[in-house]
Amino acid sequence: MPTSGSSTASSTQTRRATPRPLEGASLLLVGATGGLGHAVGRKLEKAGAHLTLFGRDADRLSGIDLAGPRIVGDIADGDACAEAVWTAMARYGCLDGLVNAAGVVAFGPVVDLTDEVVETLIRTNLVGPLRLMQAAIPEMERGGFIANLSAVVAERPTAHMALYSATKAALSALDEALARELRARRIDVIDLRPPHTETGLADRPIAGSAPRLGTGLAAEDVADRILRAIEERPRIVHPSDF
Repeated sequence: MPTSGSSTASSTQTRRATPRPLEGASLLLVGATGGLGHAVGRKLEKAGAHLTLFGRDADRLSGIDLAGPRIVGDIADGDACAEAVWTAMARYGCLDGLVNAAGVVAFGPVVDLTDEVVETLIRTNLVGPLRLMQAAIPEMERGGFIANLSAVVAERPTAHMALYSATKAALSALDEALARELRARRIDVIDLRPPHTETGLADRPIAGSAPRLGTGLAAEDVADRILRAIEERPRIVHPSDF
């Protein structure tokens, strides 16, 4: 989405701990069929992580070049989220992290958004991540992390993307509060806010047409930054940090 974002000196809020190796980690990856999710999945796999893949399109999910069990379901379906978590536990014996790269976008004036579009945006971009976290957190008995892909619009709400901006800002707020709740359980929550990235999402809106966004960042480069964040566990990665 829009490619900007100011940052303060503490923008990444890095914990400055030794990077956590991902070799052998059991991770649930949501949105692995998307341009960015797939790139992140390849980075995680190369780092030695064991993946469980969760998505709603059975054909696309079965066709991606990532190893691991696959669960087909809607991110906002609590039962499907529970099944995905259970599958990771059954295959690998534990769950060490959740990476959520799923999302949908819509363009156009707020007054033109239909009830269906409104409900889909909120369900996929906010309710879905909440359901996933509710299913995953109780199983992270030895600590772990949650990494949610938000967006630059969480910091810079954008006209004709108002509800998309609102859902991403709400997800960022949820992440910030949840990080405090989970501190004692040794579960880190990472809020990732990449600027406009060439993932193809803007070409697949559920409503409207994308405005001119300019050339975005390469998905591979953004995935590299996301991998580093997962290893270093900052609280927030701002747009300017990518």
